[in-house]
Amino acid sequence: MELHDLIVLGVAAVAAGAINGAVGSGSLITLPILLAIGFDPQSALVTNTCGIVFSAIGGTLRYRKDLIAEKDHLHGLMLFAVLGAALGSGILLLSPPDALQVVVPGLIVMAILLVALQPYAVAALRRRRERRQAAGKARVYEHPYQQLGLQVSMFGSAVYGGYFTAAQGILHMGILGAFTGRTPNEVNGVKNLLGALINAVAALIYTASYFLGHADVHWVASLAIAVGSGFGGYVGADIAKRIPPLALRIVIIAVALFALVRQFV
Repeated sequence: MELHDLIVLGVAAVAAGAINGAVGSGSLITLPILLAIGFDPQSALVTNTCGIVFSAIGGTLRYRKDLIAEKDHLHGLMLFAVLGAALGSGILLLSPPDALQVVVPGLIVMAILLVALQPYAVAALRRRRERRQAAGKARVYEHPYQQLGLQVSMFGSAVYGGYFTAAQGILHMGILGAFTGRTPNEVNGVKNLLGALINAVAALIYTASYFLGHADVHWVASLAIAVGSGFGGYVGADIAKRIPPLALRIVIIAVALFALVRQFV
């Protein structure tokens, strides 16, 4: 990699970390840039995952007090997240390179749509939940994070996160908000914790696969992402929270589209 590529990647990672800490989908900035630089899809995915995990850790630390209060109710969610992440990362490593050339750009487009449509999807899911509660069909749990439907849904989201990483925070936040009825800020700490766990599991699997000769992790690029996203996740989350949600989505979509076009031009 050229020095200017590393600088661009590091700066982008700071923004990605801040966005991950606030809403998720920061990988829609770093991942397309890796692809535009010339990384093949599998190498871009594993390199990005090994670096971006630090943004989720930084974002999680910002919510440590909230998470300590919830810790007795999160074991099921965390177990399903670990299992899903392991499955998703395994699928990526076993995917044929030719298939990834088609699948990854398609997933980026799908992730962009998730970012754009997330408010409407969350609102629809919340209305459905409220109708079920009004009709007496919703089951009552000791704690909202212990719902089996939530845990199974998180497993599916973790499979996606272990495989692709980008926009998984949007999925996590939508699922958590819809099942618990809590606001985005109230579930953000749990979203960050699950994202950190999923990325850490995937990163460990990719690192082990690298030493076994089955994964092509570019450690210099990964380090640039780690430093930038770790800083952004911890320090920049508060700044990202002050940006209007619509403006933040426009920035994410614009950067992802620009880098995606660069990949093919």
